[in-house]
Formats: sequence, C-alpha cells, structure tokens
Amino acid sequence: MNEQIQQIAERLKGLRDALEISVDEMAGVCNLTPAQYLAIESGTIDISVSLLHIISQAYGIELTTLMFGDEPKMSSYFITRKGKGVAVERTKCYKYQSLAAGFAGRKADPFKVTVHPVPDETPVYLNTHEGQEYNLVLEGRMLLQINQKEIILEEGDSIYFNAELPHGMKALDKKEVRFLAVIL
Repeated sequence: MNEQIQQIAERLKGLRDALEISVDEMAGVCNLTPAQYLAIESGTIDISVSLLHIISQAYGIELTTLMFGDEPKMSSYFITRKGKGVAVERTKCYKYQSLAAGFAGRKADPFKVTVHPVPDETPVYLNTHEGQEYNLVLEGRMLLQINQKEIILEEGDSIYFNAELPHGMKALDKKEVRFLAVIL
C-alpha cells in the first residue's frame, strides 16, 4: 500500500493506544470484525474517508487530523501516557516533555521537566515569559533562582511564582532533577 495509507493506519493505531481503546471496541464502532479492523490498522488495505469520519465522530477527533496528521485538537480530554509526551530539549541542560500538547484551547501548559546536572560553577540559565508558573519537584533537588533570589527545592516541594521575573533552575547533588512545571 502507499505511504499515505500507512501513515493513516499508524495514526489510527496511535489513537487507539492513546485512548486505550481495544481492537474489539474500535472494530465495533466501525461495524467491522476485529480481523478486518486490524487489516486497516496494519495499512495493508485502503481506508475509506467514511470510515475515518465514523472514527472521528465517535472519538471527537477532527477528520483532518486522522487523514493528514495535523496536531491533535482534543477538546474533551487528552491523555499523555508515561514517557510518551512530545519532548523538546531547549538547551543541553533542560528537557521538556509536554503533557497536554494535543488538547485544543489549553488554559495551562503542563510539562515534565528534566534538568541535567552541570558543574557547580555554571551559572543558572535565566528566562522570562508571560503569566505564572507552578513547579512541583518529583525527583531530586534543585536550585531555583527567581529575580536574583536563590531557593532550594527538594522532592515534594512546590512553588508558584510570577514567570515574568527572571527565573531558572539548576540540578543539585550532581544528579538529574525532574519536576512538573505548569505554565499559566
């Protein structure tokens, strides 16, 4: 089969995995046998637009998302499975994993952030952005600098602050630190 059909098949499998939909449930929605549905999901047979429309209506997904792979536009809920969030490394020290990238019209942006250790003499990388920010340390210890004030946060500690002030994080104890950051 051609590459476009294969890509649509992969998106269908990804949708089913992300929403934890069984093959039997998806086949039932499509009025197919499980074997017929699996053939579609494998990309070995053509996928009709009408079938994609049925799936898009049943699960609140835009048809164009299934067809062309545009950014998901979930409006009821969006699940990010463990280790599956879209990851971005802003610098060599920071890795951000988006936890709600597929939800349309978000009022907050949650991220799982990993800060890699750097030599002690390395200065804290500062940034600013509009709004407010909430951080909850999940693992490790970190130095958080906000507007020239240094604060040590340990596992389980949290802070809410004005993100328009210069702020940045640094892992302590020569270990990675992981925290939940919610930007509002």
